[in-house]
Amino acid sequence: MTDFSIIRRSLTSRLFSTASTVLTVAVAVALMLVLLSMRDAGRRSLERGSGNMHLLVSADTSPLTSVLNAVFYARAPARALPLTRATELGKNPMVEWALPVAQGDNYKGYPTLAVPREFFGRFEPVAGQPFKLAAGKFPADDFDIVLGAAAARGSGLAIGDKVVVTHGTGSEGGHEHDEHPYVVSAVLAPTGTAHDRAVFISLVSTWIMHADDFRKKRGDPEEPTAANLRESEKLITGIYVRGKGRAGSDTPATLPQLFSELRSDPTLTVASPSQQIDQLFKIIGNIDKLFIAIAGVVLLSSAVTIMLVMHNTMELRKRQIAVLRVLGASRGRVFSLVLTESAILGLLGAGLGVALAAGGAVATAAAVRGQLGLVIEPRIEVLWAVVLVGASVGLACLAGLLPAVRAYRTNVLASLRPAA
Repeated sequence: MTDFSIIRRSLTSRLFSTASTVLTVAVAVALMLVLLSMRDAGRRSLERGSGNMHLLVSADTSPLTSVLNAVFYARAPARALPLTRATELGKNPMVEWALPVAQGDNYKGYPTLAVPREFFGRFEPVAGQPFKLAAGKFPADDFDIVLGAAAARGSGLAIGDKVVVTHGTGSEGGHEHDEHPYVVSAVLAPTGTAHDRAVFISLVSTWIMHADDFRKKRGDPEEPTAANLRESEKLITGIYVRGKGRAGSDTPATLPQLFSELRSDPTLTVASPSQQIDQLFKIIGNIDKLFIAIAGVVLLSSAVTIMLVMHNTMELRKRQIAVLRVLGASRGRVFSLVLTESAILGLLGAGLGVALAAGGAVATAAAVRGQLGLVIEPRIEVLWAVVLVGASVGLACLAGLLPAVRAYRTNVLASLRPAA
């Protein structure tokens, strides 16, 4: 009988104990792996989403809130700005472009972002990587609509389909703007950012829709059109700003001056997306470390579980070990059999943990996407997986040392003596 056969029979003879031990290790490995992998993936997603803008101007309550709302679609900003603020900002000699945007509607839970025509030609969702079309063409009409890759996939819409957006940012509760249907003109290629789940409409169209609501409430009989929109009806919720700099340089020398100038206006909230992302990770850093520490404790506890299970079974296996010794097995072989069995428990648990982590990463990414609008690639980092599998096997071997020593010291004569 080979050593592997002996170990296999030992594990299957106490199947419930083996399965529960493996599951304990798997949960610990999966928890640790999901936390580590999703932390890194989340940071990458946040860093990508702001693209080639340098500053974000809004009337939100804080810079961090404005970035989460306007760039990652957490929710619609509560306060609006007049279009004139963007127009004036665009004339600033330190500004290359100032793109006004507006939020506040959705299509089946996918947030809309109202943008000017030049948005797709100037803003890059990932710096150096402009929007690319997967199908159709960029809007030619005010009521053409462009779908992000995730929005197109999730909604099932295709080029030429008619779309009616709903007021508000939730999938339920708002009224439909059915008097002003859109037509899908394009679907964007995936960018790996929160913009993949956005539905892009024109600023003019959103002004017309909401002006129609306001005028009807006031009893104004004039139907709004692009030509008769009033300045008070041209509202925006944010301005994407890129500073003017030298060719080939991504950070203009005048950016600090522009930032200070804009912040001097108390009615504006000015945010640097990159700084706010760093601030966000500083805020959650301690919590992040706490969760990882908890996962580490769970991993250690799984090693203790292996030790207890192996140790408690030694009393029942004394006779088996004694028989092996009589058949010629050396003390060293018995020691290695117990240690190998412990390592296999760790390996099986780690393997199952990696599989559970893959499913957990997908579920976590979906939850983050639904709650915060962050598009995170649900993938498991190979390096972390290899490290954790190795750590699990190492801890399992350490846990098996005490039972292995006990097996090594088993008294053959005493163990074979018939019970009184």
